[in-house]
Amino acid sequence: MESYHFLLDIALILLSTKVFGLITKKFQMPQVVGALLAGLLLGPAVLGWIKETEFLDQISELGVIVLMFSAGLETDVKELKKTGVASFVIALIGVLVPLAGGFGLACFFNRPGMIESDVSASLFLQNMFIGVILTATSVSITVESLKEMGKLNTRAGNAILGAAVIDDILGIIALTLVTSMTDPTVNVLVVLGQIVLFFAFAIGAGLLFYLFFKHWIAHYEKDMRRFVIVAFVFCLLLSYVAEEWFGVADITGAYIAGLMISNTQRSKYVAARFGTLSYILLSPIFFASIGLKVELPSMTGMVVLFAVLLVIVAVLTKVIGCGLGAKLMKFSNRESLQIGVGMISRGEVALIVANKGNAVGLMSSSLFGPVVIMVVATTIITPIVLKLVFAMHYEETTVENRLAASYEEIENIHKGSGRGQKIKKS
Repeated sequence: MESYHFLLDIALILLSTKVFGLITKKFQMPQVVGALLAGLLLGPAVLGWIKETEFLDQISELGVIVLMFSAGLETDVKELKKTGVASFVIALIGVLVPLAGGFGLACFFNRPGMIESDVSASLFLQNMFIGVILTATSVSITVESLKEMGKLNTRAGNAILGAAVIDDILGIIALTLVTSMTDPTVNVLVVLGQIVLFFAFAIGAGLLFYLFFKHWIAHYEKDMRRFVIVAFVFCLLLSYVAEEWFGVADITGAYIAGLMISNTQRSKYVAARFGTLSYILLSPIFFASIGLKVELPSMTGMVVLFAVLLVIVAVLTKVIGCGLGAKLMKFSNRESLQIGVGMISRGEVALIVANKGNAVGLMSSSLFGPVVIMVVATTIITPIVLKLVFAMHYEETTVENRLAASYEEIENIHKGSGRGQKIKKS
């Protein structure tokens, strides 16, 4: 008999994410935090009312694709070009520092007498893999928070988006290098070639679609709904090609698809329609699904200590690494802090990497629980701290504006008194 339980699951997710979103909003926190807490509450970690299913996983994947596609639509391409080199430097240092931090922490704990390993891979590869997990960045949480605050299309916001895309590629390379050492059938050079080919293919396909889309709009403007469908088809195709043909994350393909359409005349119309789709169904399921993944095994005191330190290292290494990269590229102290905080969240990307390591025998089962805790903690921390650092920016900017206005007022007084003296003389 066919089950319709998924309808109840969706209803509970939509209702709980909205209720918890309103509660967190009342406490001056982004609503995405409420959605994450709703998933934790409903999932196996607390009440156990909803379990992770293949259907929810697929809807969740579609949700993150639409979220990144929307981010691409709202990205200022000119500003992104200005931060291109900066994004690469930010991403590079933001990968190297967490890689070193995770490796060092794992070296201390993952040894006899501390946390016993139950996999056959060498301790060096196991420890290196923990570092690889920390290199991941799930920018979808940051994107939603920045959109909610109206800060997505800022200099810092564009740097975060650009760095996250490059971070994803560097993370894939690091993951490939480590896993290839356990599987002789994986050729590192082939994987690197696939990544280069994907970006060449994506740029070529994107330019062709851009010309087609722009020409089509000029002839068919009466029913603009068809533009939304065609744009969605292009997004899904590029996401599919990224994963299946080139081994690159589907969200990278979705983001590039959004970038290509962002320069067309109807980009705002398309973005508005996708915003509605994301708000009413896809985003709540995606954010709640992160909480649904939490199933913590029984953990010893040593494992709990490792989990706590892993969260601290995960936060500090991204803030320091990405913030240092931003500072080297002449971003202000405020912007450097905003960029570093915006890259903290590991989200579903780290979970995917952890599952991959678990499948190929690179991660002990006793370390999987701490990784899940780290993912959930960084995902919840990011939007809260992000709002705080942008609020600091707003207050400082307000003070600067007041000072500028005061100076302008003084200059006008001087000019006015000068004019008055001229009139008096005449």
